[in-house]
Amino acid sequence: MLSEPTYLTARMAAPMIEAHFARHRAASLEDTDRLAAPPEAQWVEAVLDVAFWASLRREEGHPPRISLALLPPEQVRRPLLFGHKRRLTPYNLLKLAPAVEQPGIHLGVWHDADGLYLWGTANAIPSLGFVLEVVEPGLLVVKHRRVGGFGKYVNVAVLRGDHLQLVDEDHGGLSDCPALRAFLPGRSLPSAGSGETDNVLLELAAAMRAHGRGGLVLVVPAGSDRWQESVVHPLSYPVAPAYKGITLRRRPGQSRRGRQNQLHRSIGVVGGFTAVDGATVITQDYHLLAFGAKVTRAASSTPVEMMTLTEPVVGSEPRQLHPAQNGGTRHLAAAQFVHDQRDAIALVASMDGFFTVFAWSENLQQVHAHRIDVLLL
Repeated sequence: MLSEPTYLTARMAAPMIEAHFARHRAASLEDTDRLAAPPEAQWVEAVLDVAFWASLRREEGHPPRISLALLPPEQVRRPLLFGHKRRLTPYNLLKLAPAVEQPGIHLGVWHDADGLYLWGTANAIPSLGFVLEVVEPGLLVVKHRRVGGFGKYVNVAVLRGDHLQLVDEDHGGLSDCPALRAFLPGRSLPSAGSGETDNVLLELAAAMRAHGRGGLVLVVPAGSDRWQESVVHPLSYPVAPAYKGITLRRRPGQSRRGRQNQLHRSIGVVGGFTAVDGATVITQDYHLLAFGAKVTRAASSTPVEMMTLTEPVVGSEPRQLHPAQNGGTRHLAAAQFVHDQRDAIALVASMDGFFTVFAWSENLQQVHAHRIDVLLL
């Protein structure tokens, strides 16, 4: 029996999510046989509804953390199949949640004449596979695997109780800031000659956010020491020679998967240093120069007084504000650094989970801050 969903935000989100997947499937150059089945709005709404109500419950005192993949088992490589189908209900999700809390494991969901059911678990999701992650009570994130890309899944929508945030894929307000546009879904930073999508800074942002201590990363031009005018000397923790573990180039004989695993490990190394108080400094080709650096206003500069704040969410509007109104000392330091070093960018992870990228806007002639935490959940 199909029951009527009661989570109204799911009803509002489902048609938009269906359209997103249909649009990306039509635009993909990959063989459609290798893409996941496109989700239909009625099933998207039903999955969101059940997951939301399950998220508000507890099992032995713990709220569930679950990742659901909406696709048939035939589209999964080496699936783990349950001997009996289990109906998709809040109760069944709550009972199975402890078994699938590890990253990379998804509960498989599909439908028959009686509605949605759980068929087992999957580790490898095909491109454009619909994934719903229950992050915490009342917080759901819809995402999908990148088409032929390396890195974290692309976030499509964030549902926080009755608040829906649909990710804006184009966000025309970033037209003059290539460094910020690189953080939008489907965009990539300039490749370092590998011929593959470069999502290193987005992966580093996720690593910074994951340790929960907050952090500041300054990304400076390679081969230039001008950035040192905006930090306190002597540096507490210079790295000499520069750490070059993050490289997009594949070593001779190295497989693509081996290169990606090595890249993940190296990003994790740099991400770990961002937990140290102060700024971590890397070059635009990802060489680690220093960590624990203290940002200061350059002697020839003026204090930053105003900036523009945007967010890649449908319906959001740019705001003008003083950097101190956007956060604490890290945000002010990042804004001042970019104001002084206009060919650099700065990444700031807040302890409360917010994440902001700072870059200089030539059109606005001021610092442009872009909140991207909706992309990192």
